[in-house]
Amino acid sequence: MSAVVRIPTVLRPAMAGATTVTVEGVTIGEVLRALTTSYPSVKGQLLNDDGTLHRFLNVYVNDDDVRYLGGVDAAVAGDDEITLLPAVAGGAR
Repeated sequence: MSAVVRIPTVLRPAMAGATTVTVEGVTIGEVLRALTTSYPSVKGQLLNDDGTLHRFLNVYVNDDDVRYLGGVDAAVAGDDEITLLPAVAGGAR
């Protein structure tokens, strides 16, 4: 099943400037692994070494946070829109 993933501005340079990418997968984990296969440089920003979501990455399926839907095991349907939203933190002390 293919899903459309919205790519945030901060990740676009590593993903050939794409604003959206269509990938195959029936779970969020499969979708993110498919992205990292196509764009290996983003792997560390999306997934931890154990395959869990990176702590500073927010992922939404149709505006619902996947952490409340089952994390990487959250189901993805063909008409779902997935949004990646890396957390932004830091600043002057």
